[in-house]
Amino acid sequence: MTAGTRPFIVGIGGTTRPGSSGEKALRVALAHAEKAGARTRLFGGPELAALPLYAPEKQERNEAEVALVEAVRQADGVLVATPGYHGGVSGLVKNALDLLEDLRGDERPYLDGRAVGCVVVAAGWQGTGVTLSALRDIVHALRGWPTPLGVTINTVAVQAFAPDGSCTDPATDAGLATLAGQVLQFARATAALRGLPSGVPA
Repeated sequence: MTAGTRPFIVGIGGTTRPGSSGEKALRVALAHAEKAGARTRLFGGPELAALPLYAPEKQERNEAEVALVEAVRQADGVLVATPGYHGGVSGLVKNALDLLEDLRGDERPYLDGRAVGCVVVAAGWQGTGVTLSALRDIVHALRGWPTPLGVTINTVAVQAFAPDGSCTDPATDAGLATLAGQVLQFARATAALRGLPSGVPA
């Protein structure tokens, strides 16, 4: 967060299927962050699908890769949403997170100094639980701080989103609002430690 600006929150997630539940969850969470005064940017399914398979030996980056890396580089907080595929994070989301290796030489390497809110969507509680644990492990490996709350959405138990993307389940909406709030709280706290304005009132 630079002096005089509002916190910048980046959302990463979704699937190749347009209007996936994960992408809808991200949009709802980012909307809550915007209501609290944040600036946001979403990298949803179409943006993630435009990323080539991460290859560490290749240094060339296309426009989609540069956009994601630069956004995360500037981010004060991150929200990540993934479907639970066979007990783990989807390849599409993992590929995007692997690209953040480009931040290894930064003053804030990888996700260092950033809170990361994790959202998992799966057809069953077992899938949501094990995938949330896996996603948090990835965030830790990238030196990020997973928020205390992780949001899991069991698509068998609840239909949380309307076709227009609005959240129709009060519990899910409240969870996504809390998640966004925790990411913003951390952004304000780290800004204060660095001697910068918090961007939005506490």
